Amino acid sequence: GSNLLARQYGPQGSFTFTSQSPGEHQICLHLESIRFALFYDGKLAIHLDMQLGEHTNDYAEFAAKDKLTQLHLRLQQLVEQVELIQKEQEYQRWREERFRQTSESTNQRVLWWSILQTLILVATGVWQMQHLKSFFKAKKLV
Repeated sequence: GSNLLARQYGPQGSFTFTSQSPGEHQICLHLESIRFALFYDGKLAIHLDMQLGEHTNDYAEFAAKDKLTQLHLRLQQLVEQVELIQKEQEYQRWREERFRQTSESTNQRVLWWSILQTLILVATGVWQMQHLKSFFKAKKLV
């Protein structure tokens, strides 16, 4: 429920964002001014290109910019893959912990529900026995 990134752009813009928290993320886009929509005859085109995971980095650009050898470039790729694996493991641990909490809560509710059902069944049985006993006494069968 919190904003992780808020940006304003003119007619064109691009940005890169890397989330540090696991889970689902939502993308919200809105138009500040209707000038652009009127200029485009009431139509607005939005191109959204998302790259996720290890495919987000352009290693050829890194190699050209930093003048890396093939070995250094491959080492950089491996380091980033290890970091991605660590993040995925942390996310899976978080999901497992959340699932365990949900399971324990459900088990506790099932236990209390079964105890309540048993008490209701016993109370109904006692009431029926008392009712039948008073009925038989009234009819003088006992």
